[in-house]
Amino acid sequence: MKKNIAVLMGGRSLEREISIKSGQRVSNALRKLGYNVTKLDVDQSLVENLTSYKFDLVYIALHGKDGEDGTVQEMLEVLGIPYTGPGVYSNVLSFDKIISKQIFNNLEIPTPDFYFLNASAFSELGASKLLPLIIKKIGLPLVIKPSAQGSALGIKLAKRKEDLTDAIISALGYSKKIILEKYVRGTELAVSIIGNDKPESLPIVEIVPEKNFFDFDSRSKASGTEYFIPARISPGEAKKVIDTALSVHRALRCTRLSRVDIILDSRDGIPYVLELNTSPGMTDNSLLPMAAEEAGMSFEELVDRIVKMSIA
Repeated sequence: MKKNIAVLMGGRSLEREISIKSGQRVSNALRKLGYNVTKLDVDQSLVENLTSYKFDLVYIALHGKDGEDGTVQEMLEVLGIPYTGPGVYSNVLSFDKIISKQIFNNLEIPTPDFYFLNASAFSELGASKLLPLIIKKIGLPLVIKPSAQGSALGIKLAKRKEDLTDAIISALGYSKKIILEKYVRGTELAVSIIGNDKPESLPIVEIVPEKNFFDFDSRSKASGTEYFIPARISPGEAKKVIDTALSVHRALRCTRLSRVDIILDSRDGIPYVLELNTSPGMTDNSLLPMAAEEAGMSFEELVDRIVKMSIA
């Protein structure tokens, strides 16, 4: 009997467009594989839509708020419907970069040095006077990013102290808490991990953005960014990167799949973890499908594997 699968896409997050592209592509693949597919653009009728029909699985093609912060996962737990990607706990921890970076530090998983501040610290506690001290402690350039956003939304690179104010204002527009993070020069890498009991790494993707900084525009547009698969790093470096990514996957108790973004420091060869993504993009220029193709998996085979291990 054919399995009935609901594909969640769209939603209200700032990554709606990318989510719709991911969802459409996944839906097409599922139909080719013979599944019964219902596409759901997530809105206030979500619970009604999910309970009006017996679904064997929900494929989460949402990105950002609600889709990767544990919200939809918790709702599906209440409804008792299996779903793709890691569970509630992993989503909550990974979506808040402050929490996940604290975990990395506690477990001695390399991550760039950072401080975090929130909106009230600036508006009520005079935190702007701390900026010279933060620069002294971490140095310039600084990467300013929202603590809870995906796809590099709101991220700015402040090369000079004069750039900080605009970068901070921009980041606060996306989240009430922001991270001021040491900029690590090196090779940008993405490690996709798939599997339940024995998670495995797909080939490492090396990203070379046109602007030397993998921001939202670089991630969402195919032009201007180069990808190398496998990454142009030594076997020893590749092993360190994969071991680190698997450590992150385990540290945040992920199941089924994740993607870990890493900078391989050009000076000391240390793989510094930037973040873990629980719902990687599935568009034509997304990193997980690229890695799967290099591993010999077609897009349909990748989707089928995700579905089968999620139902299992």
